[in-house]
Amino acid sequence: MRMEFLQRSFWAATQQCGAAEGPCPESCQDSDLDCFIVDNNGFILISERPQEVGRFLGEVDGALVTQLLSMGVFSQVTMYDYQAMCRPPTHHHSASQPLVSPISALLTATRWLVNELLLLLLEWRAWGSWRGDHGAEAKTVFHHSHKHKKQDLLQPCDTAYPVFVHQTAVREANGTVECRACQKSFVMQQVPSSNLLLLVTDRTCDCSIFPPVLREAEEVKYILWGSMTSAHNASVKCSRMRSQKLRRRPDTCHAFHPEENAQDCGGASDTSASLPLLLLPLWAWVLLSQLLR
Repeated sequence: MRMEFLQRSFWAATQQCGAAEGPCPESCQDSDLDCFIVDNNGFILISERPQEVGRFLGEVDGALVTQLLSMGVFSQVTMYDYQAMCRPPTHHHSASQPLVSPISALLTATRWLVNELLLLLLEWRAWGSWRGDHGAEAKTVFHHSHKHKKQDLLQPCDTAYPVFVHQTAVREANGTVECRACQKSFVMQQVPSSNLLLLVTDRTCDCSIFPPVLREAEEVKYILWGSMTSAHNASVKCSRMRSQKLRRRPDTCHAFHPEENAQDCGGASDTSASLPLLLLPLWAWVLLSQLLR
């Protein structure tokens, strides 16, 4: 099913009411309403603004997600990524360190001198056949690669990030969000036989005082000192070690298959060096020496 067809079906369904009511007094096409279809984790599937599709609802409307969390419609769960990549911590050296350690000052000066010499060689086009604009191009490539080496330096780490899950027991909800000068009303209803939710909110009320609800991952620091922090990190580390059990070998060994030809196995041990190929460089050297005489 294409997304365009799903959106057209949704907008058409929001305009249909019962035969007794006639035309719907309100629909998602009204300018004062915002309609969303989100999944059970709060990601937008359908919106009047295409750029919001695929994003988390908390990034678009932080006030609504905050109210849904307080009402128990959504719950926040912490998940862990044990295969993440993080930037290493930056160590800021003191400016007085060279004064304390002459060796450090000498190394810093040597490093600066080597960098300046390298850049000077690039500017003077001292690299063989490089001419014209190649010197400036080499300098640009050097700066670009050196910059990316500093920026792309990552190391394995563990991260924790929030996940928001819809509580299936809550199928319908409505309420208001108290903003500065207005009240933002909303209605939530679960789409039958699916994990989707229909959310309709008041677009006219400005609730920008609420910050967006983001799903940013944070690195887990395993600290071995402290009281409360140490106990929490120790429990997280122990649960991680318990979950990462060693792989167990199979109970039985399957070293035979009826459709496999055993004569095809181990053929690499019968290979030997080819005598003509070994003599080919010697023959080429002798022929070249005869031609040069």
